[in-house]
Amino acid sequence: MKPPCTPLRSAAATLLAAAALISTMAAQSPQTQPAAGLPQAVAYPAPTNLPAPTNLKVLPATMTGQQVNDLMRQWQAALGARCSSCHAKDYRKTDPDGRPLLDFASDSRPIKAVARSMAKMTDEINTNYIARIGSSADPVTCGTCHRGHLSPDPFVAPADAPPPTR
Repeated sequence: MKPPCTPLRSAAATLLAAAALISTMAAQSPQTQPAAGLPQAVAYPAPTNLPAPTNLKVLPATMTGQQVNDLMRQWQAALGARCSSCHAKDYRKTDPDGRPLLDFASDSRPIKAVARSMAKMTDEINTNYIARIGSSADPVTCGTCHRGHLSPDPFVAPADAPPPTR
């Protein structure tokens, strides 16, 4: 007799199925990405003399301001997002044109928590699944699913796709 399906067992099965799908997509992806596994950064000059980052909850606390800035620019390109998508405006501080600067340490925007969760998920997929696939050299990145869009399009199998074989 088959054991009953529990919510935990269903969740585990769903997670494994998602990881298998993502690893298959990554292995079959024709995209080439840099060794760090992240998409190319947006081509515009980066600021210099960046202060040390604060409130890092997912990224290593040892990262410099420049390293965090470089990574954010890569994520920005992969997601088709702007800095203000995740970071709140600080109306107490303005640029020379009078526009409010961003408060990068603030956690007031809920999407920032989503971004942190997605970064953790990507790292877990790469560490626990992709790294264990001997023939796969390309890690999963934000761009694997998002492909330049903040909300990724759902996967739809082509109508002429052959049925799966066992």
